[in-house]
Amino acid sequence: MEASLFRPSTVPHAGRAGSSQMLRTTVAEMAIKFCCFSKDPLEDAASWNESIEKLLGCKAGQLAFQEFLRSEYSEENILFWLACEDYKKIKNTSEMIITANRIYSEFVQVEAPRQINIDCGTRANITKNISEPNLNSFDTAQKLIFSLMARDCYPRFLKSEIYQSILRKADRS
Repeated sequence: MEASLFRPSTVPHAGRAGSSQMLRTTVAEMAIKFCCFSKDPLEDAASWNESIEKLLGCKAGQLAFQEFLRSEYSEENILFWLACEDYKKIKNTSEMIITANRIYSEFVQVEAPRQINIDCGTRANITKNISEPNLNSFDTAQKLIFSLMARDCYPRFLKSEIYQSILRKADRS
């Protein structure tokens, strides 16, 4: 499923106050509902409040959390975390080098388009070692971002209209 389905601009709407949030929630629900999952992804929605690991362990949970983070202008966190998860699965050295450089230029380097909020020491260490990347190149930064999401974003997600709307939808199913 493409995350672009979550972008409010992909669905026209009247310019009423509050319609943007309502539209995002509706699009998020539709995307989750109609994804190609082996079972109804809404069945898992209630378990997402158990831990951020449960939330991120479910594709529908990742998409809902991404939509929430987009609404808070911090979508780069989940995108970086997911990119790191995919990066760790790479077996081919040339693909690893290309992907490491893409992650670096998109999320890590200063003034990156989706620059993540990490300390300068971590950023400097990645920058120093990016010419010879390995599967652990982004581990420290990924752990920092995960910690930030778990401590800060995840509790707000659980209270958000996006998640509450998904829970109501799951209750009706």
